[in-house]
Amino acid sequence: MARGPDGQGGGAGFSLADQLFNADSLRDLAQDYAVLPGFDADRFHEEALGGLDGRGLLERLDWIATCVERQLPGPFPAMADALEAAMPPPLDPALSDDDFGRFIHAVPGILAVRHGLEDHRDRALDLLYEATKRFSMEFYIRPFLNRWPDETLARLDAWSGDDNYHVRRLVSEGTRPRLPWAANITLDPAVPLRFLDRLHADRTRYVTRSVANHMNDLSKVMPDRVVAHLRDWQSQGRQDTKEMDWIIRHALRTAVKRGEAPALELLGYRPGQVRARIEGLSENVRIGDALEFDVLLEADEALPVLVDFRLRFNRPRGAAEKVYKLKTGKLLPGQTLRLSKRHTLKGNATTYTLHPGLHRIIVQVNGQDVAEAEFDLTA
Repeated sequence: MARGPDGQGGGAGFSLADQLFNADSLRDLAQDYAVLPGFDADRFHEEALGGLDGRGLLERLDWIATCVERQLPGPFPAMADALEAAMPPPLDPALSDDDFGRFIHAVPGILAVRHGLEDHRDRALDLLYEATKRFSMEFYIRPFLNRWPDETLARLDAWSGDDNYHVRRLVSEGTRPRLPWAANITLDPAVPLRFLDRLHADRTRYVTRSVANHMNDLSKVMPDRVVAHLRDWQSQGRQDTKEMDWIIRHALRTAVKRGEAPALELLGYRPGQVRARIEGLSENVRIGDALEFDVLLEADEALPVLVDFRLRFNRPRGAAEKVYKLKTGKLLPGQTLRLSKRHTLKGNATTYTLHPGLHRIIVQVNGQDVAEAEFDLTA
């Protein structure tokens, strides 16, 4: 479930901000900093907890960092030393995925930007290097890329070969052109490709997932170059074949939804003469009910197919579309491939609002529109 920086999502009453920042998590953070001479953990806990209400997720992070800062040495080099001394043990280096860390450990990144960006660049980057082994510093490396691009890129060049996979992931994730929630970077989107050329061969899924997400971002601004790069990586054979196939699929997921032929061809799906029809679709569907239909496909030649469908929504300000996966398969001459779909039209979706009116289904096979049908959505 996608959630915005206000920390809301996941249904009525749920708050990601409350889940991440509460009395228990702040008590854990207080214990981290209690190792510092003179740090009053109880004072920090009371002050930080008292300021959470009314703040969203990122605002809470800034507030917590401010409460920590009030009890740290003033000069940034001494502050950075204290922040490093209070860090918990690094995340388990024996793992390979799904070990993002805890948001409460973003504090060093916030303070590195706040106090180190202008006058203490190198010490601040050292701090980010250590901190990202506890919680990803992907948000906080970006101001340094904007302010000190050459110097920061030099660091990332070195970090791309680091022994710690969290550090290697930061190189890819922190330079993504469209990192969710994060500040924009002014870096030419093509520049980090030199990092991805190395990191695509990483043996850690946490890193290769970031590489694939980065390439998916790039596919929106340089689609042909992304396909060429992926094809080159594939030919090099430096990555495990199955993992390389996964990277390609994940990197091209948005290009596939757009029906881009080069991306589909790299995945093994070529255009073909496909006959298609939609059956079983109700003329009227209520919001909250399931949309059910079958897609029947035929071809005169053997053809691997990737089948998606687009919903064209009726909205007060004009139509909008959203692409959904249906299935992959293979068409054989003289045979009909029947695909069935049941898709719930949620009335409480967090990413879009449904409105009554005429809606349309468009079936897409290997990037080509092959069949359409209409239904009336009612309240």
